[in-house]
Amino acid sequence: MTCSSGVSALVLVLGDQLSIPLAALRAADPAKSVVLMAEVTAEATYVRHHKKKIAFLFSAMRHFAEALRDAGWRVDYVRLDDAGNTGTLSGETRRALARHGLGRVIVTHPGEWRVLEDMRSWPAAFGVPVDILDDDRFIFPLPDFAAWAAGRKQLRMEFFYRDMRRRTGLLMDGVEPAGGVWNFDAANRKPAGAGSIFPDPAQFPPDAITREVLDLVADRFGEHFGILEPFWFAVTQAAAEQAFEQFLVQSLPKFGDYQDAMLRSQRFLFHAVIGLYLNAGLLDPLSVCRAAEAEYRAGRAPLNAVEGFIRQIIGWREYVRGFYWLNMPGYALENALGATRDLPDLYWSGETDMACLRACIRQTAEEAYAHHIQRLMVTGNFALLVGIEPSQVHEWYLAVYADAYEWVELPNTLGMSQFADGGKLASKPYAASGNYIHKMSDYCRGCAYDVAAKTGASACPFNYLYWDFLVRNRDRLGANPRLAQSYRTYDKLPEARKKAIGQSAEAFLARL
Repeated sequence: MTCSSGVSALVLVLGDQLSIPLAALRAADPAKSVVLMAEVTAEATYVRHHKKKIAFLFSAMRHFAEALRDAGWRVDYVRLDDAGNTGTLSGETRRALARHGLGRVIVTHPGEWRVLEDMRSWPAAFGVPVDILDDDRFIFPLPDFAAWAAGRKQLRMEFFYRDMRRRTGLLMDGVEPAGGVWNFDAANRKPAGAGSIFPDPAQFPPDAITREVLDLVADRFGEHFGILEPFWFAVTQAAAEQAFEQFLVQSLPKFGDYQDAMLRSQRFLFHAVIGLYLNAGLLDPLSVCRAAEAEYRAGRAPLNAVEGFIRQIIGWREYVRGFYWLNMPGYALENALGATRDLPDLYWSGETDMACLRACIRQTAEEAYAHHIQRLMVTGNFALLVGIEPSQVHEWYLAVYADAYEWVELPNTLGMSQFADGGKLASKPYAASGNYIHKMSDYCRGCAYDVAAKTGASACPFNYLYWDFLVRNRDRLGANPRLAQSYRTYDKLPEARKKAIGQSAEAFLARL
C-alpha cells in the first residue's frame, strides 16, 4: 500500500523499524504528525523472549526516539511501566489517536504475520484510515518475490541469489560473477584450531538509558530465559556502524574460511554478529554489502569471504523473507515428518552430558547469540533427530536469539532445520551424525560420550539417532535422491548393527 507524503498522521514505529529513512516516516509531515513508539508487554511475552533481547530492543527504541526528536519529530514514547499502558500495540495506538486528535495511522509493513493481521483490523476498530506501507529497507519487494516464485516447481535460494547478484550488481564483473563462479561455499568449511586468535565483536558499555532498561527488564522479566548481564550490544545506529566497521577490518578477511567452525572457548570466531542490528533497522543491508564488496575490490579481503558474507544477506536473508510472506499463515503449522515429542527441558537449562548441546545452549543463554552452524547442526540437528514437534522448536528459536523475528526465524527453523515443510525450502533434511560435529568443532573433546562409538550407552547419541531418524522416516524420505546413499549404506549394515542402533535410540529417547 502507498501513501502520499506530507500528511498529518500518527506514525507508528515498531521495535524492529529503527531506521530514519523508514517508509512511514517519509510519508508523513513532521510538523503535523506524531510518532508513536511503545514498549508493550504483549510483544515481549508472546514467546518468552531472552532477557538480553528485550533489553536490546527497549534500549534501542529509546535511543531511536531521541534521534527522531533531534531530527525534528514529535515523539510520543510509551514506556513499559507508564501508567495506563494497555500492554498491546493496538491499545496504545488507540490511546495515542485519542490523545493527539489524529485521524490517520501510517505504519511500515511489520515483520510478522500476527502483527499484520492485527493492523488490518484497525480501520474498522479505530474508525480511521490505516496506511500500511511497503518496507523498502529490504532489497527485493514482496510482489517481486511472488512474481519470481510464480510457476516454479521448486524454490531454491541459489537461483534467487544469482538473480539478486544481477539485480544489485554486487560482485559482478559485467555479466559474469566475480571470480567466475557464483558460490564459494565449498571453500568456507575449514575447522578452526583452538590456538587461533579470534577478535571479539565490538562491545559497548551500557549508558544511562540502557542501564535504566536493564533494571526494568530484571524486574519485569526476571523469569525469562537467559542471562541479562554483562550487556554489550550496540543500541544506536552509530554504534552498530562502528561494530560493523570493526568486523570489516578485523574479521572479514578470515570470515569465509572458518564460518562453519565451532569452538568451545571462542563463541564469535570471525562472525560479524550484526544480524540483530540489521533486523532491528540499525544497519542497512545493501550498504553493508557494498562496504564488504569494497573490501574485496580494494584487495583487503578475499573473494570467498566477501561472497559468503554477501550471500547471507542478499541471498538467504532476502530469500527467507519472501518465502515467509509467500507461505503464511499456514506455513507455521507445517509438520511433514509428523514429529510429536515435547521440547526437552535441556533446551532451557543446558543440563546435558552432550558437550556440544551444553556448550551451544549455555552460550545462547549468556549471549542471546549462536552462529548459523551451531543453530542448524547442533541444536537443530538434535531436535530433528529426536522428533521434537516443530512449532515448539520454532518458539524456542524465536525466543532465545536477539536477531530472531518470525519472518527470518520461522523458515530457517521449520524449513531448513526441521524439514517440517517436506522440502519446500531445503532439498534434504540437515541431519548428521556426531562425525560432522567432531570435524567442525572441539566439542567432542572431553565429552561424556565417545564420538567414535556407534552404539551403546557410551556412544555419541548423534551416531545412532541419525540412523534411527532415517529408519523412522523412510516412508517420507526414502525417495529423496539426496538421501539415497545414506539409505543404501544403512541397508548394507549387519542385522546385529541395525538392532543395536534401534535399541540404543530407544533407550536414549526413553531417558530424554
